[in-house]
Amino acid sequence: MLITRRQFAAGSLAAPAILKGGQAFAAGRPVTVASLLGEDKPETKIWRRVAEILARSAPGRFDLRIVPNAALGGEKEVAEGLRLGSIQAALSTVSSLSGWVPEGQILDLPFLFRNRDHLGRVLAGPLGGELKARYEAQGFVVPGFINYGARHLLAKEPLTTPASVKGKRIRVIQSPLHTALWSGFGAYPTPIPIPETYNALKTGVVDCMDLTKSAYVGFRLHEVVPVLIETGHIWATGVVMFAAPFWKALTPSDREALAAAVAEGTAYFDELMLADEAASMAKAASEGGRTVPAEDRAGWQDGARKVWASFAPQLGGMAKIEAIAQSA
Repeated sequence: MLITRRQFAAGSLAAPAILKGGQAFAAGRPVTVASLLGEDKPETKIWRRVAEILARSAPGRFDLRIVPNAALGGEKEVAEGLRLGSIQAALSTVSSLSGWVPEGQILDLPFLFRNRDHLGRVLAGPLGGELKARYEAQGFVVPGFINYGARHLLAKEPLTTPASVKGKRIRVIQSPLHTALWSGFGAYPTPIPIPETYNALKTGVVDCMDLTKSAYVGFRLHEVVPVLIETGHIWATGVVMFAAPFWKALTPSDREALAAAVAEGTAYFDELMLADEAASMAKAASEGGRTVPAEDRAGWQDGARKVWASFAPQLGGMAKIEAIAQSA
């Protein structure tokens, strides 16, 4: 049976009953979980793992209803659903939450992090705690961060240099920082929700976009933009988030169980993502896609530094940004 967004928002799904000894017992606390991708992708598999962990650690206390394939909307719609209470849990890029927590854009600064380990160490420190508090103040409880991998440029032709994107219409996340980055290279940024990007690229509404390798194939974009240019300009950081009213209504023991399940789930997600990147690129290559290296790395980095300077006043100043860049 297909479930509409309106049905979810209206709470029309009654909690199922479990028959035990001829009597009906209500299932655990219902948790509507939105996922952008399908059952084969880390974005959904993490929630299946969390559900398995909770079945052992908190039996009968939670009923995760996982809705895949962006059936409840793109990231913006899902975030709004959490704030309204129609959705209780989801993953999100920090980029899509920048309208509520602009300080999170520090994680999106291009060429700031050397690799995924550098990013992980920074988030395990004071910056991670600071951002969690800011997200919670806006209605998003964030027990953990995830790493979607590096973002790369996707196009129909090898746009390998900063000069080659000048004049191109590029789909961007609905984020001021992403808009500023590509505007600085002379491109024309167009914010489009991720579920709509395939048709936008296919019909020529936009010429190119940037995305991680896993999502590139997860959304079948290699079919319409077969060239992935390995710019690796941003490490796409995400959050595991819960609606604040839902979280605050939990008992302390339920919060502890859920936080522990998420911690295990995030480690699992990172493992899955590494494997999925390799599998995704093999699939893209088998279906006509190709990967090319970026050229003029210095030019790409010069453009990034301009974004650092432009956003520094909102993000704690250049000294803070430089300290992150130079941290061990």
